[in-house]
Amino acid sequence: MSHRKIVSILSVFFALTGAGHAADIVAIGNPSAAAMTKDQVADVFLGKSQSAVPIDQVESSPIRAEFYKKATGRDPAQIKALWSRLVFSGKAQPPKEVADSSAVKKAVAADPKAIGYIEKSAVDGSVKVLTAIE
Repeated sequence: MSHRKIVSILSVFFALTGAGHAADIVAIGNPSAAAMTKDQVADVFLGKSQSAVPIDQVESSPIRAEFYKKATGRDPAQIKALWSRLVFSGKAQPPKEVADSSAVKKAVAADPKAIGYIEKSAVDGSVKVLTAIE
């Protein structure tokens, strides 16, 4: 079997099973933050609510695409277009971007108004789980 055929078969397998990118994602906040619903978290990351300061992972991060799909039902291109309109209209500023889950934890731990998203397995005592993103 050719290398190309093996890669193609594996790609289909991973797409069908969700393997390789299906992490349990949680929205996190400062330990002093109140719990939030998934819809409340989505509203913050869509610029509909200023109740918290959203912290995003970099655009190329697989968890970012999965978070937006699960939390808002939108893909990365739709999110980018939404934020372009909000920024252009002067209604909101996009979430601050940080490098990875570790940087999200650090930013959220330092700011009582910040919220972010990380893999559930990365949660530690420096942050509080606000809600699961399923």
